[in-house]
Amino acid sequence: MLRILLGANAMAMVAALIQVEHWHAWMSRFVEMAATVEPLLLVALGALALLRDVLRRLPLRLGQLAVLALVASLAWGQAWLWRSIGLADGGDALRAVLLGLIAAAVILAYFELRARAFSPSQAEARLAALNARIRPHFLFNSLNAVLSLIRARPQEAEAVLESLSDLFRAAMRDPGEQVSLADEIALGEQYLALEKLRLGERLRVEWQIGTVPMSQPIPPLMLQPLLENAVYHGVEPAPEGGTIRVAIQQQGDTLCLAIANPTTMAGEHAKGNQIALANIRERLALYYDLEARLEIEVTAGHYEVRIFLPCRKRHI
Repeated sequence: MLRILLGANAMAMVAALIQVEHWHAWMSRFVEMAATVEPLLLVALGALALLRDVLRRLPLRLGQLAVLALVASLAWGQAWLWRSIGLADGGDALRAVLLGLIAAAVILAYFELRARAFSPSQAEARLAALNARIRPHFLFNSLNAVLSLIRARPQEAEAVLESLSDLFRAAMRDPGEQVSLADEIALGEQYLALEKLRLGERLRVEWQIGTVPMSQPIPPLMLQPLLENAVYHGVEPAPEGGTIRVAIQQQGDTLCLAIANPTTMAGEHAKGNQIALANIRERLALYYDLEARLEIEVTAGHYEVRIFLPCRKRHI
C-alpha cells in the first residue's frame, strides 16, 4: 500500500510539473490534482484490500485485468459523481478513466518486475546465506558452554551435548521454512539453559508470555541470536550478572517479541550487537517485506530490542 501511495503521488507530481508554465506554480497544481487523485486512490486501495483473497486465487493476467477494470470503474464513478454535483464538465470522465488505467498499469508492471527480481529461489538463497552467518557463531558459543562443564561435571556435560544436538537440528532447518512460536521459544529456553550452566546464578531470565497463539509461524532463529547477544554483551561482562527479560504478546494483528537486558556500556553493546541486528532486519525484509519491523531502545543501563511481526495462519 505504501508503494502504491508513493507511486501514484509521484506520477501526479510529474504530471503537475509538465502542465504548469512556471516552476512556482508546481506545488499548487499538484495540490489541485491531489484533490482528484487521493479520493480515487484511497477507495481503490480499500476495495483491493477487501478483494485480496479473491484476487489471489485468480491467474496473474486475469488478476491484473480485474484490478484495471476496478480502477477504471472507480475512476468513471468518481467522474460521474463530480459531474452530477457540478464539479466537472462532461468531458472529464474518459480522461479520468484513461489516466487511472495508465497509472494502475505502470504500478502493476512495477510490482511484476519486482516480484521477478525477488524470485523464491533468490530469496531462499539469500536466507540460506544469512542463516549460515548465524550458525558458526552459534556453534562456537554453545561449545564453549559445554567445554566449561566437561572436567568439573562430565555427566552434566553429556546431557548438555544431547540438548545441543537438538539445538543444531533446529538451526539446520530449511531457511525458507517457518517454525511455530512454541518451537522458537523452546529453542531459546534450551540455549539459555546451556548458558545457565556456564554462568550459574549470574544469569537470570524472566519470561512474560501473554495470550498468544503458540502455533503462530515465525521465521527461525529470531529469538536465539538476540538472547545470545543479551548474554554476551549484557550479563557476562557484569560481575554480578543480570536479568534478561523476554516479553511476547499479541497486539491486534501484530506479534511483538521483546528482549531486554542490563548494560553498563551502551555504546559497546550496540557495536557488538549490530551484526546480529542487521542480519535479522534483512531476514525480516525477505520474509515480510514492509510488514515487519525491528526497534531498539537504549537508555542508561538498559538495552531492549523489539520485533514486530504480522500474525499469519500456517499454510498446510
